[in-house]
Amino acid sequence: MTATADRLGYLPAPVARLAASPHLLDGFLKVSGLFEAATLDSTAREVVILTIATRNGCEVCVAMHTAILTGLGAQPGLIEELREQRPLSDARLEAVRTFTLAVLATSGAVDDDALRAFLAHGHTPQNALEVVLGIGAYTMSTLANRLTRAPLDEPLAPFAWHPHVEAQSCS
Repeated sequence: MTATADRLGYLPAPVARLAASPHLLDGFLKVSGLFEAATLDSTAREVVILTIATRNGCEVCVAMHTAILTGLGAQPGLIEELREQRPLSDARLEAVRTFTLAVLATSGAVDDDALRAFLAHGHTPQNALEVVLGIGAYTMSTLANRLTRAPLDEPLAPFAWHPHVEAQSCS
């Protein structure tokens, strides 16, 4: 937790709440760290994360990763498309989003066409497995944040997001 607070300048409430289970917090930090070191580029990794966060209705995750994408210099249109769960204008990143959703929908048993479509946009078989790594890390995070009712920290208020689908809300 100290490293997270040092890196961000504050201890995010979601991290503090995950600390109620030191094993979960440690697991998330390790797995998310591995995902950050993956060969998928940083924008593609954020596409995986925001796809999971919006799908799972994690308001704090969407805000946090919107802030990260903004810091990476992502186009506002990309961020809006992700937050609204719409197809992405960037075909390479849309392949990441679509593949992530296919992996989730099929519990990993994507058909050959879905894998070929992902690979056709310059992604590799290693990237496909890295999507699975990202899904694991951020499924853990989104579910835990919703379970603990993690609040939005003040620095993330400008990036607030609320699910459009009632079934995804935390209430």
